[in-house]
Amino acid sequence: MKEKLMMTMTLEEITKDKIKKVQEIVLSNKTYNVLENGRETRSMKEIKEEFLNPATYSYFIKVDKDYIGLIDYLPENPKDQYPWLGLLMIHEQWKGNSFGKRAYHLFEKGIKNSGKHAIRLGVLNNNRDAKAFWESLGFSYYDTKPFKAGREVDCYEKKLKN
Repeated sequence: MKEKLMMTMTLEEITKDKIKKVQEIVLSNKTYNVLENGRETRSMKEIKEEFLNPATYSYFIKVDKDYIGLIDYLPENPKDQYPWLGLLMIHEQWKGNSFGKRAYHLFEKGIKNSGKHAIRLGVLNNNRDAKAFWESLGFSYYDTKPFKAGREVDCYEKKLKN
């Protein structure tokens, strides 16, 4: 996989006709699915609700022609007027090649270009790897908020510099 590091990374909007590819990426991340939902799998109904809804923007992360991951975000949360990154997920087979960091930087560039000055996100309390990942990208913890099923998420923010 190392030869893919210099390839072109792009974001492509997720559409109904490619929802099976979304499902493949989501199902490859069994550990995350257990952390988020208490089970390794997600139904097609759940995937459609998450990635084909009018409130958020959902994109494939592509390296050349390969669909290697997903990004889902809310451009402006009505509760705080900040853009919120809801998910950045890399297919299990593509992990370990810095694709997550590269995808985040591509996403951040788009957010900066839209005139926003910060990005927020929530991390499940028990997802230590995700906390370390986001902190390595300059995010700082600022609060803990309720999540579904009586659980909580730690909220992070990154101020964007122009």
